[in-house]
Amino acid sequence: MAAKTTAAPAEGEAPAKKKKLPLLIGVVVLVLAVAAGAWFFLLKPDPAAAAEAEHEEPEAGEVVTLDPVSINLADGAYLRLGLALQQTADAAHEADGSIALDQAIALFSGRSKEELADNATREELKKQLTESIAAPYHEEVYKVYFTEFVTQ
Repeated sequence: MAAKTTAAPAEGEAPAKKKKLPLLIGVVVLVLAVAAGAWFFLLKPDPAAAAEAEHEEPEAGEVVTLDPVSINLADGAYLRLGLALQQTADAAHEADGSIALDQAIALFSGRSKEELADNATREELKKQLTESIAAPYHEEVYKVYFTEFVTQ
């Protein structure tokens, strides 16, 4: 029978491979550390600037004044409400007021005269109205003004 022969590794091959692996890992870790440091110090977005950009009002465009509408309140009273919509400068077309009027009727209907007489409540309702019409108008209307607000 023939004896099996195996080639013996050349002297010095095994230690060279073992020395290259830690060196390669060290280089990869160093490159990753430098990249992370560069991102952190140079490319990381500034949270203060991002927050300021979120709260920045868009450029004002046309104001669309809507005809006043009468809204039934509690206890047989009513509210005569006139609205104006502040559009953004990049609005594609003049806003159709029907959505805003529908939202206003839904928001104010059934409230009491006393509730609407409070300035803080009225401002909160204006804020809610503005938020409720932002999406249907595709963010092209960003502010609502009361042009008439009479209860009787």
